[in-house]
Amino acid sequence: MLNMDRNLRNIILWLLVGSKGGRTRVRILKLIKERPANVHQISKELGLNYRTVKYHLGLMLEHRIVEKVGEDYGAIYIPSRGVEENWDEIEKIIGVNER
Repeated sequence: MLNMDRNLRNIILWLLVGSKGGRTRVRILKLIKERPANVHQISKELGLNYRTVKYHLGLMLEHRIVEKVGEDYGAIYIPSRGVEENWDEIEKIIGVNER
């Protein structure tokens, strides 16, 4: 965890591990890491309510964990550059949340 920006590390710890809804955000992040998707695709794939997915994506967007490509209904979500660059370290951090 030495290479990761301290601010990003703290956000990951808080948003994905230390707060209610963290597991859901981890599931969403892992899915869009595999293949970018819109809210509808994510909700369908993970069996989650559309509004729930939209809420969690909004939080991750606000904290620069994900990026939005496009506008409106068809907008695609992808991991942010910082997340992509630090994915190996982030996987170690979120692995704690999956136990």
